[in-house]
Amino acid sequence: MTKRKNVAVIGGGVSGLAAAKAFDERGHRVFGFERSHDFGGVWELSRSYPGVQTQSPKDLYRYTDLAMPDEYPEWPKGPQVHAYLHAYADKHKLARLFQLNTNVQSMDRRNDGLPGWTLTLEAAGKTWTQDFDFVAVCTGQFSDKNIITHPGQDAFQATGRDVIHSSEYTDPTTVTGKNVVVLGGSKSATDIAVNAAANGAKSVTLVYREPVWRVPYFVGGINFKRLLYMRAQEQQFNGWSPSPLGKALFTAFKPLIWANFRGLETLLKLQLGLKKWDMVPDTPIEKDASCSLPIVTPGLFEGFKDGSIKPVRGSFERYEEDQIVLTNGEKVPCDLSILAVGWKLGVPYLAQEYQDKLIEHDGQYRVYRLAVNPDMPDMGFVGFNSSFCTILSAEMIANWLVRYADGKLANQPSDEDMNRNIEEMLDWRRKERPAAKVYGGLCSAPFHFRHFDELLSDMGAGKTKRSNPIAEQFSYPDAASYGESLASAPQYTAG
Repeated sequence: MTKRKNVAVIGGGVSGLAAAKAFDERGHRVFGFERSHDFGGVWELSRSYPGVQTQSPKDLYRYTDLAMPDEYPEWPKGPQVHAYLHAYADKHKLARLFQLNTNVQSMDRRNDGLPGWTLTLEAAGKTWTQDFDFVAVCTGQFSDKNIITHPGQDAFQATGRDVIHSSEYTDPTTVTGKNVVVLGGSKSATDIAVNAAANGAKSVTLVYREPVWRVPYFVGGINFKRLLYMRAQEQQFNGWSPSPLGKALFTAFKPLIWANFRGLETLLKLQLGLKKWDMVPDTPIEKDASCSLPIVTPGLFEGFKDGSIKPVRGSFERYEEDQIVLTNGEKVPCDLSILAVGWKLGVPYLAQEYQDKLIEHDGQYRVYRLAVNPDMPDMGFVGFNSSFCTILSAEMIANWLVRYADGKLANQPSDEDMNRNIEEMLDWRRKERPAAKVYGGLCSAPFHFRHFDELLSDMGAGKTKRSNPIAEQFSYPDAASYGESLASAPQYTAG
């Protein structure tokens, strides 16, 4: 019989909820810790900037057993996603498992010689330690703000002007009548630029370092999920460890693959007018596609056209009294600087000796299946497998992880197996697909199907694909179908 474990789940966002549900339904004692006052992670309302909405359509951004409400738009807004996550927590009674407003201060191996970890926890001014048999780290990739500064910033702020991180932009009235400068080229940067222009900013300047391929919600009038999120498209990217047959087919169809991607690039250039705005990337789209590929914010290019948003290629050099000097020498008036420069990867509360085992010299993470490291037993990560269908990815890896923790995978890997695979994947990212190095290599996109195939095979699922081969090959991932696949894996309960 599988031993019942005391399991810590760190984080109460998308990934933490998936992990809590997966470990709880297998019979383990789950202790969830969320540092804020509410579930939701990046979708928690106090962390969401005005107008935020999903990059993925709602039928891709969901758990397997709970669809988003029919009345939600195709791309739900932040408060709707937040409500959906609460509905999922309510359905599975997950609130009983979590302590909110609780910080994890440190994490180290247990001192009593037993397997597991000791967490140092803090809440309401009190600090204590607690031992666990297994720890699921579910803080994902958007937990700690990336804070940067530039020369002259203190003097700039002393004049009454302000510099904030994008996550701190929660009140659109703060931009009214002001010269706003947004630093960054991600979707959060463009979302905020469009929102500021719509809320009466005197001027909005979007400063970005390099152009990247951007995909509109509709490409040539077709929902992009029907063009980009399918197995047939995924197979046209250079994946890892191709079989001899796969290599032969890739070589044979290379001219058609090349033509397919050049056609997509041409369509994007024409539809968005990229040449006019000096926003044509240098890298071919098939080499650049990863989790960092942003979706076009509705209204962005319209803002360029009507002059309400000015795009400038460059970065910040320094602040002056009422302006920012850019690296291209241009001076931009500024009352409010919004830094959409992302989040810091890492597990800051993890003891340094284990961080050194986890992260390579070039920032790449040593993780098997984007979830575990053989040199760090009795722990794993949920949400490190970033993708274009984040919620489904979190649920899939959570179900894999509980079986890994219990030794119940049909293909339970040895340390040797994991280390060999880790080295192969690192080599692939570094030499064959540099785009896969984004976010420390913690990105399964654009290889969603293959990632899920591996997880289901490991779990011994009886059903790994939809019964309709045409839909399986030419349609986007179906969450409900993956729920059936998870149910087809061997079931058990710890006790």
